[in-house]
Amino acid sequence: MNSTDRLTLRGLRIFIALEEAKSVAGAAKNLGMSKLSVSQHITTLEQSVGITLFDRQQKPVALTPAGQVLSLHAHRIASMVTEAEAALADNHANSLPVLNFAIIDDLDASITPVIATALQTKLPQSYICTFSGRSDEVTARMMARDADIAVTASIPADIAKFQIQELFREHFVLVVAKGCYDASKDWHEQLTSLPLVQYSEAMPIGHLVVTHLKRIRLDVARRYSFETTRSVVATVAKTGGWTLATPLSILDASRFLDEVDIYPLPFAGLSRSVFLINRLNELGTLPDILTNTFQQLLHDELIPELNKIASNIAQMLEVRE
Repeated sequence: MNSTDRLTLRGLRIFIALEEAKSVAGAAKNLGMSKLSVSQHITTLEQSVGITLFDRQQKPVALTPAGQVLSLHAHRIASMVTEAEAALADNHANSLPVLNFAIIDDLDASITPVIATALQTKLPQSYICTFSGRSDEVTARMMARDADIAVTASIPADIAKFQIQELFREHFVLVVAKGCYDASKDWHEQLTSLPLVQYSEAMPIGHLVVTHLKRIRLDVARRYSFETTRSVVATVAKTGGWTLATPLSILDASRFLDEVDIYPLPFAGLSRSVFLINRLNELGTLPDILTNTFQQLLHDELIPELNKIASNIAQMLEVRE
């Protein structure tokens, strides 16, 4: 065999994964493979080149001198292949007649117009078709190939097939009808005396909140449930009740914000992360451009809007760089 027969791209990528993870188990997890499969590929690679590349008796696994030589070339080759894949994916993305974008509906008013505009600017020949719905619905569309890019709080089960970038983490806040809550008094007594307005438990956000209330042993009568933040916040205002919501979802209910007060949670905190998800190697640099656009939007426009609502609410949003 000549050297090109002995060194395959797949073998080099597994080599790099083991070098970076420093354990077979870690490399297997990062690659979505079994530990046995990783070990077999490394053994095959070492037999092909006729020299030991890793000292697998050490903990953590370490490169041998020959492995260090191969490492320099492996990273260079992988980088060049990645650039080629990105160029091909960019070419594919630019020629898409339709791009399907899905986003969770509690970000619909604040986020969707900006992202849709960014997509149209990047892909002027494409028709941008947008869907908004619950996190589980958005992620299901991604897995069924009914969406090309998704912004969701639910990660697909088969993560090895997707590029997943965390956009931000937001901490839930307490939303109470105006004048119905005093932060200096006992929170438990006050909240148990007021009606709780919930997100539907069929929704991921609703299930998250209900599970948290059970965890902190806050047992309150269930009175109302809705599937949109606008309905939840409006009902809080009209009934003198309370709810838990996230900062960005509250922006979608801005018309009712004069009728409610917003506080940090007076009990154990609750948070969720929101991700931008796309299938690997299909859209080139577009997902990275959208991630940067999204984070710039948060910094420049949405955090200042949150500060106008309440001085402490913007602190509940952590933008991931």
